[in-house]
Amino acid sequence: MNVNVRGKNKFEPTEAIKNYATDKLQKLNQYFRNPEELTAHVLCKVYDSYQVAEVTIPTKRLILRAESKDETIYGAIDIAIDKLETQIKKHKSKIYKSFKKRENLGKHYAENTVFDIEKFKTQILATNLVKSKQVDLKPMTPDDAILQMEMLGHNFFLFINIETNKPSVVYLREDHNYGIIEGIYEGE
Repeated sequence: MNVNVRGKNKFEPTEAIKNYATDKLQKLNQYFRNPEELTAHVLCKVYDSYQVAEVTIPTKRLILRAESKDETIYGAIDIAIDKLETQIKKHKSKIYKSFKKRENLGKHYAENTVFDIEKFKTQILATNLVKSKQVDLKPMTPDDAILQMEMLGHNFFLFINIETNKPSVVYLREDHNYGIIEGIYEGE
């Protein structure tokens, strides 16, 4: 797997940090058939009392992402990679079954790894609108959107519903089930 490490908040990662992240990310190679085709992006941020590592691995249809904070950047990298590995383990069979029929995406994930699937709880803490973002909407089924949402670690996901051709949002409900909101626009 190729690894791109960069810093933010006036932090410039050293060669030691870059090598550490690269070495640690190599353990994820076992989960992909062609890891040499993937690039992991590691963003290191340093704050006064903690440090943050954000690791993103974009694939053809899915984005694997984890973020963590720790007292040291090395600890934050370890935690983020462990989170990614847990995501992959949790969703590997879903990913393979869901996408192997579509555009051969399943071929990117190794078939011979056996996983214990762990359950995760999501807590949502919100205060004020602090960020605005534009997203490229992709046509997919609601099940694929739920999978993408889980892989990103988000509690909602915006997409074009391939079944209705309408903008839709899947979201994680407090009862740990999923909901879908479908947009209808009554134009002028």
